[in-house]
Amino acid sequence: MISKNALHVNNKHRQGYHFDALVKAHAELSTFIIQNKHNQQSTIDFSNNDAVVALNTALLKCYYQIQFWGFPKGYLCPPIPGRVDYIHYLADLLKETPSKVKGKVSVLDIGTGASCIYPILGAREYNWHFIASDIDPISIKAAEANISANKNIEKHIKCRLQKNSANIFDGIIKTGEYYHLTLCNPPFHKSLADAHQGTSRKWQNLAKQDKKPAKAPLNFGGQKAELWCQGGELAFIRQMIKESKQFQQQVLWFTCLVSKKDHLSKIKLSLKKANVADIKVIKMAQGSKISRFIAWRFSHQPL
Repeated sequence: MISKNALHVNNKHRQGYHFDALVKAHAELSTFIIQNKHNQQSTIDFSNNDAVVALNTALLKCYYQIQFWGFPKGYLCPPIPGRVDYIHYLADLLKETPSKVKGKVSVLDIGTGASCIYPILGAREYNWHFIASDIDPISIKAAEANISANKNIEKHIKCRLQKNSANIFDGIIKTGEYYHLTLCNPPFHKSLADAHQGTSRKWQNLAKQDKKPAKAPLNFGGQKAELWCQGGELAFIRQMIKESKQFQQQVLWFTCLVSKKDHLSKIKLSLKKANVADIKVIKMAQGSKISRFIAWRFSHQPL
């Protein structure tokens, strides 16, 4: 069992991976289980993409009753414990603004990816209703296949293709719609070369953990729209802030993950220039890794 007790208190994976239960839910995982040389506990080789996919598939089956989950080879395989942490902290954010949360909760996922992971987890954990958007038609097709194959989420998630890659909310949020939350895991890198360097660092970190030579840099998965955009995450979030002004009456909380702590001061400055009413930075932790998302809204007053 691998301890993950730095996760949100409501995270089902806080006490680690219970491989006996996971293999029972998804037998294919047994092929990838190995013994940690240092403590003899069961684990997998996290540098093996097939092993990571099998682990996350087992987690979804065991804890979220998702019986089918898949995506095309080469697309990002999201780690379930970290992804669901974002969902739990968003639920906390809504609890802090109860005056505006009535009836069903509507959420917009920007860049849902082929895995459609945030809508799946949000639907299963909190019964939220999602619009899942992406600029990649292949991702939308894969996301729709995941949704239609699981009847317990089919009525909770609808997909929309963003036809203009220059836009984020424009073209997705329709007239008359209202969302309690928007969420986003933005493309972190500013170029393909930058993305390759990030992949190389991941290999180096895995090699240090396993105390063995690093392998040649390989792709951890992810298409262009998932990994990088012109200007990286800072430019992406600034564009998101700019567009959010247009839809400020239709969204309670805009939120976005921020991978680089150094970007926060620049993002906050952009938010202040946009005259937002409230800004929050919520920290999340998984082991020694610290991540965060930023949230903003334009009005403190009930609609």
